[in-house]
Amino acid sequence: MESLALLIAATFNAGTVLAIAALGLLISEKSGIVNLGAEGMMLCAAIAGFAAVVHTGNDWVGFVAGMAAGAGLAAIFGVLVIWLNTNQYATGLALSLFGAGFSAFVGVKYVQEKLPPRPSFAIPGLSDIPFIGPALFKQHPLAYVAIALALAIIWFLFKTRAGLVLRSVGESPESAHSLGYPVRRIRLLAVMFGGAMCGLSGAYLSVIYTPLWVEGMVSGKGWIALALTTFATWRPLRVLFGAYLFGGVTMMQFHLQSQGVDIPSQLLSMAPYVATIVVLALISRNPAWIRINMPASMGKPFYPGS
Repeated sequence: MESLALLIAATFNAGTVLAIAALGLLISEKSGIVNLGAEGMMLCAAIAGFAAVVHTGNDWVGFVAGMAAGAGLAAIFGVLVIWLNTNQYATGLALSLFGAGFSAFVGVKYVQEKLPPRPSFAIPGLSDIPFIGPALFKQHPLAYVAIALALAIIWFLFKTRAGLVLRSVGESPESAHSLGYPVRRIRLLAVMFGGAMCGLSGAYLSVIYTPLWVEGMVSGKGWIALALTTFATWRPLRVLFGAYLFGGVTMMQFHLQSQGVDIPSQLLSMAPYVATIVVLALISRNPAWIRINMPASMGKPFYPGS
């Protein structure tokens, strides 16, 4: 039971990285913009957050630095694809490649750096409950923020006027523009929010989840976060569920190794990515289902003068 509690806690922790990034990307895609640069933004945010904590000793400064790095890169991406109408997919891939190279260059002198001792977190009273306490109530506060973020996004999208406007921009930017809404600015804000959440996820990865800096440490999590939005058919609670599912698959490899299961480590490391491919393949068998849930203008440029 103790081993299972630790596995659940690790799953919760690993899922937080994916959930925060995927929820941010969901808002971006709800506005009609696909940002394939999540991996690069997370890497730049990871080194920005790690470096900030190294120099200040304050984790929250690191989170802010990571969010700023992610939002800044997303703003550049947004200007290129929203105002200059560059191809969203090519620009996103370029951002991902840039982020990988730039973070490796900047992070060279931080490879050997160590963060101050990590504090332990526990919710008083609840953390002492047998099994449930160690499994769920000894997490970093951001793990609970991810759940609150999903609920807040549901409320924003379906209960507020601003959320309705955002969804209308994603469905029909021409109609929203004809009603007087600033489509380009709305899309830019949505893209920057997505970048900030990818940045927060990257900083959480290097400051709390690992905590260290290694070149390429995001290891495909940005791509999994992108896949999660499709897996969840652009529904926040499904994104949260998918994040913990993939987090559990990731942690299972370490759990099995610790239990002495004789499976090649390479096969276990492949598991999260194989699971991503399988899920997307199953979903793509029903394109009508995706079409119904996907924002109609996603990936398409908008020309306000046309």
